Amino acid sequence: MADPPGVLITRPEPGATETARRVQALGLHPVIAPLLVVHPLPPRLPAQVQAVLVTSGNALPALPASLHGLPLLAVGDATAQRALAAGFTQVCSADGDAVALGALASTACPPGAVLLLATGAGQGWALAADLRARGFRVHRRAVYAARPVRRLPPAARDALAGRALRAALFLSADTARAFAHALPAGLHPLLRDIEALAIGQPAAEALARLPWRRVRVSAKPTLESVLALL
Repeated sequence: MADPPGVLITRPEPGATETARRVQALGLHPVIAPLLVVHPLPPRLPAQVQAVLVTSGNALPALPASLHGLPLLAVGDATAQRALAAGFTQVCSADGDAVALGALASTACPPGAVLLLATGAGQGWALAADLRARGFRVHRRAVYAARPVRRLPPAARDALAGRALRAALFLSADTARAFAHALPAGLHPLLRDIEALAIGQPAAEALARLPWRRVRVSAKPTLESVLALL
């Protein structure tokens, strides 16, 4: 019996393993090769806030139990589920991207509320500006850094060399850029039979210079929408 088609998963842990489980449930073979490594940063949290916003599940480990009773607004369903598992009790999902998260805050938080925006280093500036324009007081805090790997992970290299991949998933523009920089030029021709599945246009643009079979963009910026392309 032939092996099932392979799907490259480029997101960092712990999300990579959960995504692999979802891919395997579709009858496909997941190949985990994170292109980013997440490093926690010492949180400098404000004394009092009325709600917490997170743009990635990677922010959750830095948030103390003292915040668990506050409303938490998550960028998507997967992050919302991780927040519940971490102990937060009032969790809402924007089921989208940072724009959707800002819109959710307008309906879920009282006018002028003090918000904690927990995000990655170098991220969240546009969302913070959007929230302030909506009248909120925003404390943006970088609680983790996602740094790209310098070399293509061996799992990805082996899967490419063995022509075992049907698709590659890119769930952020950062992972797409990291892949494009880490992929040796000699391996570029091996992409010609592989579809790149991107969570949004910025990720697709980072992949456009590589010779994929084609680059497809999900209808919504969610994991479910990306998986629907498989």
